[in-house]
Amino acid sequence: MHEAVFTLTQSGIGLNWDDYRFFLAVARTGRLSLAGQQLGVDHATVGRRIKSLEQALKTHLFDRSPQGYSLTDEGQNLVNIAESIETSVITAQTELGGAADNVSGVVRVGAPEGLATTLLAECAAQLCREHPRLELQIVAMPRTFSLSKREADFAIAVSAPTSGRLKYRKIADYTLHLYGTKNYLNASPPINKIKDLKKIRGIGYVPDLIYDKELDYIPLLGPDIKPHLTSTSVHLQLEATLADAGVCIIHDFMAEKFPELVKVLPEEISFTRTFWYIVHEDYAKLQRIRVVSDAMIEHVQHRLREIEDTGQPTD
Repeated sequence: MHEAVFTLTQSGIGLNWDDYRFFLAVARTGRLSLAGQQLGVDHATVGRRIKSLEQALKTHLFDRSPQGYSLTDEGQNLVNIAESIETSVITAQTELGGAADNVSGVVRVGAPEGLATTLLAECAAQLCREHPRLELQIVAMPRTFSLSKREADFAIAVSAPTSGRLKYRKIADYTLHLYGTKNYLNASPPINKIKDLKKIRGIGYVPDLIYDKELDYIPLLGPDIKPHLTSTSVHLQLEATLADAGVCIIHDFMAEKFPELVKVLPEEISFTRTFWYIVHEDYAKLQRIRVVSDAMIEHVQHRLREIEDTGQPTD
């Protein structure tokens, strides 16, 4: 399907959606290079388009500085107009998108690293087989995603949003336990109580780089319990645990693939968290996003039920 073209006339000058697409990319990223990456062009092209737009509108849209591009008052006013046009384009794409078997285009998904590298990777393989014209981008990073800045088309997060033009719903609860390898635990002092954890090496997140309070597990074990090996990457934490570096709080859906891992004090140390599906309201009905998000939500729910029914071995 060809992208719909919407034209707005300002002072007798016709401007189409493409002009505003470049403008919004810079407004949201604050940098020509990042905007160019989103748009698939080089930063010089973005700069030329912004300059041309300012000349056409006879107004100054951005203040330039070494820190990037910041909106002027006129630029901020134009954001509302540009986003209204963007919403119309998205609506047109939704209404003219066609049947689900013709799903195509780019869908970018923001998700926690642990979920992305396990359950979403499984689902992505099936989606690519079913929709060969689909370009799926899964951004698996320890961070939150701004859907208002279009950093992702939709996100799966461990906290529900509290503001913004966002739609969200609960996907499912998931559980985490403290794990260690059989080899490490057999070679370590016995662990009969939480206070015994002080005798062994702990693995966890770098405390001041935890991006969501729902992931800050260690303080809940007690004020004297501190990890000795930390990382922003949950995958690195898992690999360190498998390498007999210590014990770590790990998602059950990640641990289930490694029979050498056993739960430690499962009755005393157990956390339940929730995955949330979040999408900007402009994108909620867009066909390609709906197809991908529905498939991922269903797969995550199914796999978490499977793991809960199967259970995990304990020490």
